[in-house]
Amino acid sequence: MPRRQGVVFRRLATVVRLVRNWGATDAEQAELRSGDEFVPEPADMVTRAVTIDAPAQEVWSWLVQIGQDRGGMYSYDWAENLLGLHIHSADQIRDVWQSLGPGDEVRLVPRGWLGMKKGYAVPVALVDAGRSIVLRQHPPEHPWDAIWSFHIIPIGVDRCRLVTRSRAARQHGLAAVATRAMDPVTLVMERKMLLGIKARAERSRKAVSTA
Repeated sequence: MPRRQGVVFRRLATVVRLVRNWGATDAEQAELRSGDEFVPEPADMVTRAVTIDAPAQEVWSWLVQIGQDRGGMYSYDWAENLLGLHIHSADQIRDVWQSLGPGDEVRLVPRGWLGMKKGYAVPVALVDAGRSIVLRQHPPEHPWDAIWSFHIIPIGVDRCRLVTRSRAARQHGLAAVATRAMDPVTLVMERKMLLGIKARAERSRKAVSTA
């Protein structure tokens, strides 16, 4: 019985890993990426990815716009707005949102939400234009020691992979339980974000090619 239980637990662990790391290959999960160095081992890490049939630069133009007060989050706006977050994902590329650099912030929660005078925004730690954006949270300004990064990997000329990486210092006790409890919500919203960027970039490419 113990041996059989061990097999079941190992299979369950594999399923959980695949679900948490939606869309990412084993190689993408294992590869070190820009921003990982901010949170050394041991760390809890999640990698997710999607293939986009559009050039890397097209995808970048959509990605760099992210933010509650910019181009939105390309996820389930209706769900976010039920919480009063006032997020409206853009369906067009705007020049005013194409600039993002270290020291800037990506806003997730508007100022004044639920009495939070400053809302909530994540500082930009690194930007490799056309390739990567790394957002950095760390105490005492933030409750987590973590990064959230985005990476565009070209596949030839007209296709690419969009990869996200969440990496956080290991937590214990109730904090660890709370983090894992949020995993399903994070997965659903981030998966939709990846698919939202994919849909917009592919639609833009198709419009250009048929013009």
